[in-house]
Amino acid sequence: MEGITLRRIGEQLDVRPGLISHYFPAVEELVAEAFSSAATGELDTLLPIAGEQDPDSPVRRLSRFFADATGDSYHAVSKLWINARHLSRYRPVLRERVAAQEAAWRERLAGLIQEGVARGEFRTGDPYVSAIRIIVVIDGLAAHANTGNASHPPAVSRMAITTAETELGLREGELDPPADD
Repeated sequence: MEGITLRRIGEQLDVRPGLISHYFPAVEELVAEAFSSAATGELDTLLPIAGEQDPDSPVRRLSRFFADATGDSYHAVSKLWINARHLSRYRPVLRERVAAQEAAWRERLAGLIQEGVARGEFRTGDPYVSAIRIIVVIDGLAAHANTGNASHPPAVSRMAITTAETELGLREGELDPPADD
């Protein structure tokens, strides 16, 4: 993301950089908007809002989340997050967008957990804290994948699931992807 310039984008799109700057006067705004778009798309795909696109139970939706949040496409988005977090230290517009996206992730996951508590599927005293703990483990695994060593022993690969099962009072294996997926 640090190598993006209005000129390079104009060249890639075969348009004058002035056209790009008409909509995004500073490259920082374009980078922040692109990051927000990618992060929102990832969130809406991995954790759809209940009822909008997904009538499944909270346990099933969380299980599917863990099944979908792995693999090469996940690692690519994880690298984008790592890069955005790093650059946000120096770019105020990006910093605001990263903070907003992190809050959206916490709220969406905490909402799913709260729904699971209300339905009697999850047991936790604080869905928001449980969501943060789960996200911290996911982020840690993403940072490890960014080192180029994306292969983990099974116990490490399953660490986010294990954390979620522990946090939510579930049996081991309860969040494993169903065989029919």
